[in-house]
Amino acid sequence: MLIKTKAGIPYSEVTPKSVYINRRRFLATAAAGAAVIATKPLTMWLEPGTVVASSKFENLVKSQYSSAETPTPSRIVTTFNNFWEFGDQKGDPFKNAVKFRTSPWSISVEGEVVKPRSFTMDEILQLVPLEERIYRHRCVEGWSIVVPWIGYSFNVLAKLVQPTSKARYVTFQSYYDPKQMPLARRTGLDFPYVEGLRLDEAMHPLALLCVGMYEDVLPNQDGALVRMVIPWKYGYKSIKSLVKVRFVGEQPPTIWDMANPGEYGFYSNVNPQVPNPRYSQATERRLGGSLFGNRINTQMFNGYDQVAGLYAGMDLHRYY
Repeated sequence: MLIKTKAGIPYSEVTPKSVYINRRRFLATAAAGAAVIATKPLTMWLEPGTVVASSKFENLVKSQYSSAETPTPSRIVTTFNNFWEFGDQKGDPFKNAVKFRTSPWSISVEGEVVKPRSFTMDEILQLVPLEERIYRHRCVEGWSIVVPWIGYSFNVLAKLVQPTSKARYVTFQSYYDPKQMPLARRTGLDFPYVEGLRLDEAMHPLALLCVGMYEDVLPNQDGALVRMVIPWKYGYKSIKSLVKVRFVGEQPPTIWDMANPGEYGFYSNVNPQVPNPRYSQATERRLGGSLFGNRINTQMFNGYDQVAGLYAGMDLHRYY
């Protein structure tokens, strides 16, 4: 289904189908008349002027970087995930990000660059053809998923601003609004969420600037409107709801390294040989047809051997 109110609708006015489905499910379960609500057509419950884009991305390029593995069902990926600004339990983002306002949206790119600038979502979408990349995604808690993400290499954006010779790292910052994200205070983390990569990591083709998943725009609970996906690192490195990028000369702080440096290092590469103090990383639980899926062996760099050269000569036990 594709519902439009007028032609030429800008991206800032488009809301993913999954957001409306989540919202209606949430309201339906909360309302006393849930059974009545469920019998009415979806269009009767849409706010005036809304746009539901169930097929926002129709002409996706199949990426050479895709895994051949079967994607995890979207119902799992959109209801069982981490987004700490909306709570610290796996089901919290699905419930609490329903009303997250994502318009207007832009990304500021600054720091050690020749051409600092701000990008609107429409500008981000117009840079290059969007690719569908089926990536493995590994979380430090021991579970993993396979997701058809949509976007393109972050280096496309980076090249437009022209990093200078002083740029050695890239720091990323998420959107944060305490009024929209009151549960963030309970986590003990120092928001806004910040992450970082070495410049050569950020410029690697596998580092994805992501604007969608499952052929649709990103749902609120999965990082709308734009996020990073770094498939060879643990999931918390793939920062959500990105609003600022800064090229810097020194290694930047990251939210989890600041909160608990004994468990979360700057690099955070998937490494079965380096256990987290609370979790073994030797195996993982691949979520699938059933939520708990199958136990499989964890691969170095999550199986993305293309990045091994980035860490040649480094002690990956020390630089975890």
